[in-house]
Amino acid sequence: MFGHRLSALRRVVVGCTVASLAACTTLPPYSAPSTDVPTQYAGQRPAIPGWSVAAPADANPRGPWWTLFGDHELDELEALVNVSNQTVRQAVANVEAARAMVDYERAGYAPTVTGGVTAQRYRTSRNLVDHSLAGKTVPDYSTGVAASWEPDLFGRVKDAATQARANAQASEADLQSVRLAVSSQLATDYFDLRSLDRQKKLLDDTVTAYAAALRIVEQQLADGAIDASAVAQAQTQLESARTMDSDIDVQRAQLEHGIATLMGVPASTFRLPPRVDPVVVPSIPPGVPSALLQRRPDIAAAERRVAAANATIGEARAAFYPDLTLSAAAGLESTYFAPWLSAPSLFWSLGAQLAGTLFDGGRHRAALKGASAQYDAAVAGYRQTVLTAFQQVEDNLSALDTLAGEARSQQRATAAARRSLELTTNRYQAGAVNYLDVVTAQTIALANERNEEQIAGRRLDASVHLLEALGGGWDRATLSGSNAPGDPGDRGITSGGTSE
Repeated sequence: MFGHRLSALRRVVVGCTVASLAACTTLPPYSAPSTDVPTQYAGQRPAIPGWSVAAPADANPRGPWWTLFGDHELDELEALVNVSNQTVRQAVANVEAARAMVDYERAGYAPTVTGGVTAQRYRTSRNLVDHSLAGKTVPDYSTGVAASWEPDLFGRVKDAATQARANAQASEADLQSVRLAVSSQLATDYFDLRSLDRQKKLLDDTVTAYAAALRIVEQQLADGAIDASAVAQAQTQLESARTMDSDIDVQRAQLEHGIATLMGVPASTFRLPPRVDPVVVPSIPPGVPSALLQRRPDIAAAERRVAAANATIGEARAAFYPDLTLSAAAGLESTYFAPWLSAPSLFWSLGAQLAGTLFDGGRHRAALKGASAQYDAAVAGYRQTVLTAFQQVEDNLSALDTLAGEARSQQRATAAARRSLELTTNRYQAGAVNYLDVVTAQTIALANERNEEQIAGRRLDASVHLLEALGGGWDRATLSGSNAPGDPGDRGITSGGTSE
């Protein structure tokens, strides 16, 4: 009899398994939301010196984006920040949690098996009528296992696993966004610090030159060749330069502390020695706008969250259907310990339950409506992310174009200011002008030299921001199980459709 019933249970399980594999799905068909993608960037200017418009080169090897600048010290800092930054570590932990949730949801495909051993004594009331154990204390020893399984007839578990997988992929893309943002911030701070080093060198040389000029006019005053106003003007010029020189130290220290924090080390233990060698602005081919959908991790994350919201709709639909639960239990139970583990103590049970909600006051329908609204919100968020990405690329292309022109104009202005200072100094030495004209020429020359260096620093910053806006060489093919929106990696969700 037991074997017959076990065989019957086996047939039920096999039948339900086949039914679950062939079951209809409640998951809506999914494809990445459509967006308007221009054919080329408005800010692409082939005439920019050192720049060229390039077609996508997906087959080309991609190393860390910061190596384009050819600065070995920056390369070393970036390598450290990728493993030591606490924000990156937090994002890594979030990815691990999301991946664990995928395993958790996939476990819903498997049955749940429990087991245990109990030993207890209990006494029944003496006031029970027609009860053989009334007023008696009875020991009870039992051990056994129980199993239950819910075949995924309407795709609830599948939808939950799909949602978890999409969320895990979004977390992976979020991690890459964090890494890109942190590495970009480090590069920007580093280049700003090096720009301050070059400005510091300029101001140090200026202070030295102004000090020498002050000594000259003091000697001229002692010789009676000039009045005291020239000395006062020279002193004013010297102290103003010293003030600007000291202010550079404050700004540099703050950038150095910021770099230390990005690297996950105390600011007091980190130092970057000054360097004044210039950095060349690299050539950065922006490619075509459509490639941005694959290269930006924030776009990939937004698209994966749309897919997760789509799976939530499937879960909400599956809630309208009944759940089938298969259960089985077997074990040994005895009132006395001695015969507890003998064959007559055996007990078992088999069962199946089909249960569904008949009335819930509209809760399931409200959940479905909320899931649909969340999907619409995720689609809007995705499209806004794409628009923002295009804007950032255009902004930095435009900035680099404008700054390249500014750099050329400023180089001419700096050369003219130096020539003017040279001529004015000669005329002062010849007695044709007073020292105020020399001071004015010195001020103009210093301002133009600093402005030229600041423009160079802004060009480097814009290059970093452009590389960041282009995704830093990242490609969404690195996401586990997904290469692109609607690609084979998403077949588990794109091929589904609502059916009855």
